[in-house]
Amino acid sequence: MIEKTASTVLRDARRIVVKVGSSLVTNEGRGLDESAIGEWCRQLAWLAGQGREVVMVSSGAIAEGMKRLGWSARPHEVHELQAAAAVGQMGLAQMYETKLRENGLGSAQVLLTHADLADRERYLNARSTLLTLLRLHVVPVINENDTVVNDEIKFGDNDTLGALVANLVEADALVILTDQKGLYTADPRKDPAATFVHEAKAGDPALEAMAGGAGSSLGKGGMITKILAAKRAAGSGASTVIAWGRERDALVRLARGEAIGTLLVAQTQKTQARKQWMADHLQLRGAVTVDAGAVVKLRDEGKSLLPIGMTAVEGDFSRGEVIAVRDAQGTEIARGLANYASAEARLLCRKPSGEFEALLGYAAEPEMVHRDNLVLTR
Repeated sequence: MIEKTASTVLRDARRIVVKVGSSLVTNEGRGLDESAIGEWCRQLAWLAGQGREVVMVSSGAIAEGMKRLGWSARPHEVHELQAAAAVGQMGLAQMYETKLRENGLGSAQVLLTHADLADRERYLNARSTLLTLLRLHVVPVINENDTVVNDEIKFGDNDTLGALVANLVEADALVILTDQKGLYTADPRKDPAATFVHEAKAGDPALEAMAGGAGSSLGKGGMITKILAAKRAAGSGASTVIAWGRERDALVRLARGEAIGTLLVAQTQKTQARKQWMADHLQLRGAVTVDAGAVVKLRDEGKSLLPIGMTAVEGDFSRGEVIAVRDAQGTEIARGLANYASAEARLLCRKPSGEFEALLGYAAEPEMVHRDNLVLTR
């Protein structure tokens, strides 16, 4: 049973990832569409003014680079694609910075590769950076780092990247703006009996059959990559809307509860999805023992685990691995993602955050395990 509806999923979302594709950003390859980008940035500013946190995932670097280099067809050689991305990324970042600033928002360029999100340390670094930017009310504008990737690790027109970013920042919703109104039961250009899909369950196998077809000449995506992206985003509890990018005020209207495009609903709540993963994690790499005061803070007050409450560290673990939290009797009371490796954690036991920099040579998170990354097991 679908509990979320088109009228509530975006209306209630506090953190939203918006993804736009190459054909929209570059007006079908004619060059960066200043008017369209300006409109999206205006809507992002409206969302921010409503207290929402917004992240933009934007394709378009390769297409803009092709235009600047005078290429009419997308090249096949990896080094030529990388060169086009390097040329185009300059204009893409500048355009977003200009339009967001015109609407009173700061911006930051973030380039990611699949390797950044597959590697635990780099994943956590990217996550910390993005969450810091959101806390500072800066809009991250994210693109794949096409200059250094190859075909084997490309995300696929950034649809997958949008979903991974939604997971990374624990977004409530992913909005994929595309050159189509949404999902149909079949290609409406070929099948006159095709009907529009207003709402469905993310991850429903039947959706993939509906979404067959290749992407445009500019991008690498297509509706199938969007369906798979929605499935991936749903894994962390984020629902996805696929909508036409030129629909007037689409983001504003969605946030007001209007049904636009196709809504693919996540069946698991965001908090439940993340904490269930931690609770079921079988490969615990270590543990920390905490004092009675920390037990009360964690179990009764819902606080984060601070190193000052730790009395001992067991095992050999890296930053980002799941560890157990035990009381003085050795009973596991919680588990979560460690912000510090075991060697660092041992130095931080019983220490206040003000001493971290002197002990480690740098200052990072004040928590050993943040409450958002911690689940009680007893």
